[in-house]
Amino acid sequence: MYIKEPIAKKAPLVFENHGIQRVDPYYWLNDRDNKEVISYLNEENNYTKEKLRTVESLQNQLFEEITGRIKKDDSQVPFYYNGYWYITRYEQGHEHPLHERRKSNLNAISELLIDVNKLATNHSYYHLNSIKISPDNNLLCFSEDLKGRRQYTLRFLDLRTMNFLKDEIHNTDGNVVWTRDSESLFYTIKNKSLREYKIFKHKLGESKDKEVYHEEDETFYVSISKSNSEDFIIISSSSTLTSEHRYISSDEPDAEFKVFQKRIRGLEYDIDHHDDLWFIHTNHEATNFQIMKCELHKTELQYWENYIKYEPNIYTENIHCFQKYMCIQERVDGLSKVKINFYNNSFHYIDFEGEAGYQVGIGANPDYNSTCLRLNFSSLKTPATVYDYDVYSKSLEVKKTLEIVGGYDASQYHTERLFATSSDGTKIPISLIYNKSLHSSELTQNLLLYGYGSYGISIEPSFSIARISLLDRGFIYAIAHIRGGEELGREWYNNGKLLKKQNTFSDFIVCAEHLINLKFTTPNQLYAMGGSAGGLLIGAVINQRPELWKAVIAAVPFVDVVTTMLDDTIPLTTGEYDEWGNPNDPTYFNYMLNYSPYDQVKAQTYPNILVTTGLHDSQVQYWEPAKWVAKLRDLKTDRNILLLHCNMETGHSGETGRFKVYREIAMNYAFIIGISENKI
Repeated sequence: MYIKEPIAKKAPLVFENHGIQRVDPYYWLNDRDNKEVISYLNEENNYTKEKLRTVESLQNQLFEEITGRIKKDDSQVPFYYNGYWYITRYEQGHEHPLHERRKSNLNAISELLIDVNKLATNHSYYHLNSIKISPDNNLLCFSEDLKGRRQYTLRFLDLRTMNFLKDEIHNTDGNVVWTRDSESLFYTIKNKSLREYKIFKHKLGESKDKEVYHEEDETFYVSISKSNSEDFIIISSSSTLTSEHRYISSDEPDAEFKVFQKRIRGLEYDIDHHDDLWFIHTNHEATNFQIMKCELHKTELQYWENYIKYEPNIYTENIHCFQKYMCIQERVDGLSKVKINFYNNSFHYIDFEGEAGYQVGIGANPDYNSTCLRLNFSSLKTPATVYDYDVYSKSLEVKKTLEIVGGYDASQYHTERLFATSSDGTKIPISLIYNKSLHSSELTQNLLLYGYGSYGISIEPSFSIARISLLDRGFIYAIAHIRGGEELGREWYNNGKLLKKQNTFSDFIVCAEHLINLKFTTPNQLYAMGGSAGGLLIGAVINQRPELWKAVIAAVPFVDVVTTMLDDTIPLTTGEYDEWGNPNDPTYFNYMLNYSPYDQVKAQTYPNILVTTGLHDSQVQYWEPAKWVAKLRDLKTDRNILLLHCNMETGHSGETGRFKVYREIAMNYAFIIGISENKI
């Protein structure tokens, strides 16, 4: 069977901004209800399926190989909260978990709360976002999404009768906060552009809910939470650069929320509570954030005092207050660290030395009174490990290490950390891993370089059960820790955004060149991958340096930057002006236009390309990658492979389910392996 490349029709639409005209021949794809659009997407899917037919058996093999490493009847480490031990476990043959609890101790009779497999029955897509138990332990609220647009419906279960209540609340962000009397809860809803903008209070059994907060600034998002002590309920409003919080006592759920510190542009802060103090994690007079404190009823900025001396070379990421101590998450020289502070001058770090790079973070710790801290640890070669850390004895106890069915020997893999030098002299970290069977004198191999570089999100050197399939086929895997993330602190982020966004792309390119110069790989063996804003990265670098790459994968890529950022009806747009810039300003318009992947497609040779998206994506609308592929196919001068895979059932995060999530990963791996072996 032979299927021709789909050729999208052209219906030119002219945009004019700041005296510059842009012609978009594929804007008509911006209509998921148009049958012609759906037909075109199906053509692309059929073409992709046909072109990948030569590696179909490899894709199936990879899927079975990856999922075969996963223990079928597994469970997560139990955690204790409010008189119960909570357990999440999986049964063989099922995609979704079962949630259970046991009263007082782990030897008690198990009580099934929810079997997510039953909830997911008859749904092509199902995502359960969160489960919140009422303070009296009698009611359960959970949130579910049936389309992948991250618009969650709240449902309620009476755990005494195991009957669902009639109450249902639609179009929420999925999170709730119960009141202490277990009769009401607070939740967040979204507007038409999917911005979280209002907080409501719902009393069970009542049809009309009370609006308690409306965030009118379209660049801000709101959320609801509790302090770790559970003594306060907190409404948070935040934009990229600014934050503001309101609070009430949990004992007075009908009170008016009081502003902690009114928003000041550029002032970011988060708050947590302990005894008679608020602790503030903030960038006030501290680019890399510091910890301050204030009295409970004197919360304005003028009353904030330094709690721990600010050290500019340490990036303080967040804090967690417990009754006996504070846990501080830091980043030092690009690596995550955890510090324990006993509300005095006494503190210590938890030691995780011995690897070239690793990730450590705070796990499930809902018990405010616990002196045992749950931690999650992994590295590129060390499987995910759950620890309990006794803050007084300083002892680490392994509670669970990810079991890899069929065996796994970490000693067979080599990890290291390299540094590439950018044109402005900045050292860019690279984390990499490969199988030691690749002899060092013959190391020039296929290499997959991954990057993201936006929103201050750090890409950690963590373990992947799927990646083993690449490593054992002779691939080197590398992460470019480029500017735009926060691996090396807040300035690392600031220097990869707005009018410095080009640094993100240039950093990725110099990392690729460095790996080539060190003879780890060659342009004919170099592959690149990124998703979402990382897909923007991929789109930009193949426009700027197409000859560097054998093939690339762009997952749910944000590629039509200018048009999207000019359309304030699209989800995320207005809230991201501080990330990308507002193109209504000609300075930002011109800068963004110069790197926007869709606008910068030109008649030149491009590498082999696989693009993935989801029809119901709420973060990056499907039409961005669809338009990009259509324009690339029209203008590129090569005969290399160009494929678009649009999942017609999912959104930004792809498939749900414990095993189904690996279908697309298997397809991605089959694509680059197939290209490397000239099978596609």
